[in-house]
Amino acid sequence: MEVIALVSATHALPPAWLVIPFVVLLLMIATGPLFYHHIWERYYPVFAFLLGFPVVLYYLFILNDAEHPVHTLFEYISFLSLIGSLFIASSGILIKIKGETHPLANVLLLGIGAVLANIIGTTGASILLIRPYMRLNKHRISTYHIVFFIFVVSNVGGSLTPIGDPPLFLGFLKGVPFFWTVEHMFFPWLFGVGLILLLFYFLDNRRWKAWLKEQGKDSSKFSFGLEFKGLLNVLWLAIIIGSVFLDPAILPWLPAVNYHGERFSIIREIIMISVAIMAYLLANKEILKENNFNFEPIKEVGFLFLGIFATMMPALQLVSAFAHSPEGLKLISESTLYWLTGSLSSVLDNAPTYLTFLAAAMGKYGLDINLKGDVLQFVHNYPDYLIAISIAAVFFGAMTYIGNAPNFMVRNIAEQSGVDMPSFGGYIAKYSMVYLLPILALTFLVFVIAL
Repeated sequence: MEVIALVSATHALPPAWLVIPFVVLLLMIATGPLFYHHIWERYYPVFAFLLGFPVVLYYLFILNDAEHPVHTLFEYISFLSLIGSLFIASSGILIKIKGETHPLANVLLLGIGAVLANIIGTTGASILLIRPYMRLNKHRISTYHIVFFIFVVSNVGGSLTPIGDPPLFLGFLKGVPFFWTVEHMFFPWLFGVGLILLLFYFLDNRRWKAWLKEQGKDSSKFSFGLEFKGLLNVLWLAIIIGSVFLDPAILPWLPAVNYHGERFSIIREIIMISVAIMAYLLANKEILKENNFNFEPIKEVGFLFLGIFATMMPALQLVSAFAHSPEGLKLISESTLYWLTGSLSSVLDNAPTYLTFLAAAMGKYGLDINLKGDVLQFVHNYPDYLIAISIAAVFFGAMTYIGNAPNFMVRNIAEQSGVDMPSFGGYIAKYSMVYLLPILALTFLVFVIAL
C-alpha cells in the first residue's frame, strides 16, 4: 500500500464531533461479527458507506474542502490497487510444505515470512504463506497460530526495507535514503521478530506436546521441505513490486493527475490493475482451487477500508494540527514520538500517521518535510527521532485488525478455513495486549530510551 503525502490544507479544521463516524465504524467492526454476525456479514458494505459518505459531504459542502476528499480518494485507489493485485498474484502460487506439524517448522516458516515481507511487502508475504502455514498445521490449527502470523509476517517482519511497509516507503519518497532503513532498523527488526518467535515457540511447543499426548504419540521428528508451483505469478509479483517505484515523486516525468499542486500517480495503478486481471485470467485454476481462492478477503478489505479512509479524514487532520501546534511541538521527544505514532498507527492508517509525526519532529528544528535537503539533514542530525517513528509505525500495526491491511485479509482467509478467530476486541485483549505490548515496551526501552 502506498499512501500519498498529506495535503497541507488551508481550509478550516473539522469539528471534533466529526470523528464520531470513525469511532462508530471501529465499534461496529469490533462488535458486528460477535453480536450481530448475520446482519454484519450481509450489510457491512452498507454500514461503511453510510458512515463514510456523510463525512465526505460535510467536507465538500460545509467546509468547502474538496482537497482532502480528493486526496483521500487517490490514496484509497493506490491502496486497493496494490493490495488487490498482490492478493490475486500471490493466490496463484502454491506452496506445499513437506513435513509434519512441529514448533520448529512453524518458527522457520514465520522467519522466512519475516524476511520475505521486506522483498514483496507484508501483503504479498502474508497472502503467499498463510495457506501453506495453515496446511502445515491443519491437524492442530489454533487461533494463536494465526495471530502470531499476523504479528510477524503481516507487520513486524516488514520493517527492514522501504518495500516492506507503507510508512517506510513514504519516508523513502520524501528523501530518506533507501538503505537507511536496513542500516538503522536491522537490530530493532531482529529484536522484535526474534522475541515474538521465541515467545511463539514456547507457546506452540507446549500446545504441540499436549496435542501429541492426545494423539497417543510420544514425539514427532522435525522435518521441513517446500514444493513450489506457479512460477508465472512470481513474474506478476515482480512487476507489481517494481511498479511501486513508478511514482511522480521519484520520476517527475511520469504522467500524473495534477490537483491543487499535488501530482497523483496513474501509471502505477493502471499497471497493477492490469497485472491483477492478467494474473487471474492466466492463473492455473488447479492452484486457485487448492488455495481455496475467492474474492471475499479483498472485498471485505475494499469496503471496510473505503469507510475507514473516509471517516478517518477528520481524525488525521486534527491529529496533524495538534502535532504542529506550539503545544504539540513541546511534546516532541523520542519517547512521545514512539508512543503517539504507535498508538495512532494501531487505529489510523500508519502511513499518514508516520508522515504527521515526522513532519512535526522536523518542524521542531525548522525543517520542511517537503524539501528533500531538509529530510536528509534531519536524517543525519536526528536519526533517533526517525528510528522511534519508524519502529512504532510498523510494529504497532499488529495491535489491531485495522492497523495494517494484511491483518484483515489473513483473518478472513483463516475464518474461511474454519479457524475460530477472535473479535476485534478479543484480538486486542487476549493477544496483542498480552503478548505483543510487552515486546513493544521492551523494544522501546532498548532502542528508544537507551539511544
